[in-house]
Amino acid sequence: MNPRIKICQPKKLVGIRLMMSMADHKVGAVWRRFGPRQKEIRNRKNSDAISMAIYSPEHFSDFKPTNEFERWAAVEVSDYDEVPFGLETFDLPEGQYAVFDYKGLNTDSAIYQYIFKQWLPQSAYQLDQRPHFEVLGEKYKNNDPESEEEIWIPIRK
Repeated sequence: MNPRIKICQPKKLVGIRLMMSMADHKVGAVWRRFGPRQKEIRNRKNSDAISMAIYSPEHFSDFKPTNEFERWAAVEVSDYDEVPFGLETFDLPEGQYAVFDYKGLNTDSAIYQYIFKQWLPQSAYQLDQRPHFEVLGEKYKNNDPESEEEIWIPIRK
């Protein structure tokens, strides 16, 4: 599976975040909190949802299942003029990404094993210190083996 190499333009995101680890993975909790709030966001740019993770610089080089990271459930907006109370903003910076088209269960970690243990070490790229995210578009179906999403991994030469 070869990714597309793309430049992600800056994005304005509105959402909810939680600290978690792989050992205490609360991705469902952040989406349960955010899901009902999405309809309050008036200035969405599209119907996609963004599942974003922000890792410390040492997260992967000294990986332990207990390493904490920030997980966001968010959507892209045109501006921050009308941010509903209790939601937060995040400016996703521009940068180069490897974009993997993934079809399958979102609980299957095999795609990440492939990306980090096979594709990345054999590629001409290194992991960059920017947010990782998944674009959950029209073909995304939570907990369905036919679900499709885009996995965006920050890279640099």
